Amino acid sequence: MVWTDYRLALLFAVFIPLTLLIWSWIKKSETVSLSMTIYWRVASLLGITVYLMIAGLSIGFITALLAKVLIVLSLWFWVDLNEEIREQPKRALHIGFSAWRWAMSAYCGIGAIIQLWFIRCAFSRELLSGGTCQAWMEPALAFKSYVHNGLTSGFLGFWGIVGLVIYAAYLGYFLLVKLGRQGRSALNQ
Repeated sequence: MVWTDYRLALLFAVFIPLTLLIWSWIKKSETVSLSMTIYWRVASLLGITVYLMIAGLSIGFITALLAKVLIVLSLWFWVDLNEEIREQPKRALHIGFSAWRWAMSAYCGIGAIIQLWFIRCAFSRELLSGGTCQAWMEPALAFKSYVHNGLTSGFLGFWGIVGLVIYAAYLGYFLLVKLGRQGRSALNQ
């Protein structure tokens, strides 16, 4: 189940969104491009989570759940983007984007429910060292062995924490300043 989740995450959270972003640039679709840019800002928490998991940090279980919830919110939150997307002619890019948005919402929703079962790994050292919680860290460690083979888990975890601090600061700024100023309008950025 864990490896399936990581494979689905690669498909739905990395490869398809990257394809849609590049496609939106080629087709000069500002609406899809802005939606995908917002998505990538929010979804960067998934990448941060991988680095936290590489280091065996229990907070990775919390960020994994939070990332899935925030991704769904980012896909549907913006009133003006949703209206623009609805009004677009039904061309391949917009159909593909809409299909991906629904599929990603379903994937993240189901993933968040499953992640709730394992959130206790974040709060118990005993559980964290157990096989069930360690299974969630195996794909991250495999990623480390492919991409960062010469680097230590602690070093990569440090950069995961730095990324999390920056992410939290940006999210805090958005929630406390930007959201109050622009509301649910993404086009006023």
